[in-house]
Amino acid sequence: MTRFTRAELEREFGAYQERGRVAGHTGDWSPWADQFTEDAVYLEHLYGRFEGREAIREWITSTMTQFPNDQFTEFPIEWAMFDRERGWIVCEVQNRMNDLGDGQIYQAANLTKLHYAGDGLWSYEEDAYNPEAMAKVVRAWLDARRAVES
Repeated sequence: MTRFTRAELEREFGAYQERGRVAGHTGDWSPWADQFTEDAVYLEHLYGRFEGREAIREWITSTMTQFPNDQFTEFPIEWAMFDRERGWIVCEVQNRMNDLGDGQIYQAANLTKLHYAGDGLWSYEEDAYNPEAMAKVVRAWLDARRAVES
């Protein structure tokens, strides 16, 4: 039995991406947190497990507004798979840092697993990535920023 249509999952996944785009550009992550159910679980392999929308909001707003995390301003999706019977979406996200104007793209990938709960809300997100790869991108971006500013 199909629980969600492909069209609904694609529409809501598009809305999820747009909220991330807006948050990355404005620094206001609270509306992004609003897309989770009140009892949602967010598992972030470096930072830990967050239970409930308010815990997710507290974590994401404090983390993504501190330097250098606030320099991650784009989150393009490389690919996504949809399981409409179960409401799962698995995708590869590029965490892209602010453009320095040096012709380079500074980004590192993560795999994201999302569970759609219906009514435009997500009940689960899990992000898995290599912290060393992310740190390497941040170091390269910081070095390039110093070179651009000098």
